[in-house]
Amino acid sequence: MTKANIGLIGLGTMGAALALNIADNGFDVAVYNRTTQVTHDFHKDAGDLAAKIHTTETIEDLIAAIAKPRAIILMVPAGDIVDQQIAALRPLLDDDDLIIDAGNANFHDTNRRSESDPAFIGVGVSGGEEGARFGPSIMGGGQRAHWDRIAPVLNAIAAKYGDTPCATWLGAAGAGHFVKAVHNGIEYADMQMIAESYGMMRDGLGMNNGAIGDTLAAWDAGPLDSYLIEISSKVAKAVDPKTDQPMLDVIVDAAGQKGTGRWTVIEAQHLAAAIPAIDAAVVARNLSAQRDNRAQGETLFGAAPQPVTDITVDDLEKALIAGKVLCYAQGFEMINKASAHYDWALPLPDVARVWREGCIIRSAMLNDMADALTDDPDRNLMFAPFFTKLLTDNHGALRRVVAAAALGGVAMPALSSGLAYFDAMRTARGTANMIQGQRDFFGAHGFERITGETDQHGPWAL
Repeated sequence: MTKANIGLIGLGTMGAALALNIADNGFDVAVYNRTTQVTHDFHKDAGDLAAKIHTTETIEDLIAAIAKPRAIILMVPAGDIVDQQIAALRPLLDDDDLIIDAGNANFHDTNRRSESDPAFIGVGVSGGEEGARFGPSIMGGGQRAHWDRIAPVLNAIAAKYGDTPCATWLGAAGAGHFVKAVHNGIEYADMQMIAESYGMMRDGLGMNNGAIGDTLAAWDAGPLDSYLIEISSKVAKAVDPKTDQPMLDVIVDAAGQKGTGRWTVIEAQHLAAAIPAIDAAVVARNLSAQRDNRAQGETLFGAAPQPVTDITVDDLEKALIAGKVLCYAQGFEMINKASAHYDWALPLPDVARVWREGCIIRSAMLNDMADALTDDPDRNLMFAPFFTKLLTDNHGALRRVVAAAALGGVAMPALSSGLAYFDAMRTARGTANMIQGQRDFFGAHGFERITGETDQHGPWAL
């Protein structure tokens, strides 16, 4: 019997879609799921692709069904379940058989697993169910030789930008999962900024959902051309088949999260990386869950959003352009800091390129970001000529929108944070001298004089 080219464990939504993608690209894939009925139902529903799918009922059967040297993809929930699956697999495998964690793992776990198992690879996969089925963005970490072994499969199933697969090796151990986490952090901020723009159109400008959807569709034809703007337009225009009401009007305003955005914020603190837009987006999701408290606040203080008359949808578009540039600049700056801290030598231009198709944050801007990072990977994106011009042309609108939102009581945490970041990054002499004075006053921590002398103290220490 023909042996499978690769194995896959875990036939949930993402695992099933990825297995079909592998089969659809001409590879035989052996699949295993803890619940045997799920495996048989999956094969039954695979249609013409069923001939390329080898179903197995035990781990031993799965291993026997794969050609040597074997490679097995894990599509199981992050955390202890991954460790348990590795513990069950490794004693039955040869030393050069690869285990590939393609779930949303914390990169620290991937680092740990790579240290104890040299034939372990961590791969970040972005694109949701549709991406997994028809072409995701794939960010690899682990030994380069191991990546090269499985690259023919991963390149084939990845999204394509022209003829270029959106799949690449980024570095050792947890590098791929780290970049995926930052991707998700940027995704949180991008979604939050779009939601804030929607809120301003709805509450500040009094626009209905249809008009908001049309506006977003128009934005998608310009510099904001992206997957998230495209789907936001469709979400705004959608009608609930149960009630004939606008779909957005029947959705509870409490956003879920699976933790990757939170991991990004936590790691940013360890790296001393400034990512205020991402941080604000995570905080906004946490606040969205406090529905009872928000209702109590409205009762005590009155409804916040008030009509806004001194900005336009054109201002909003420009504000979102500026916010997007600042958000991505923060994300790439964090990746650059991690590259130095973990000695990964992360190729920032390749990161931008691998995100151009397949992933949730794919957008037209990423091509220009790849070019800017190729010219100077260590330069903050906001200082690259193309993006400097975008910010010069649009930061005034961001300021007007944030000011109008503050006066009208329309919450804009991510866009406001982006503006504060922009202003801080263009202020040669800020206010941290006061903080250093305070620290020296109460703790004798010392400070540096502007003339260069270090370990100095103020007159309060005399």
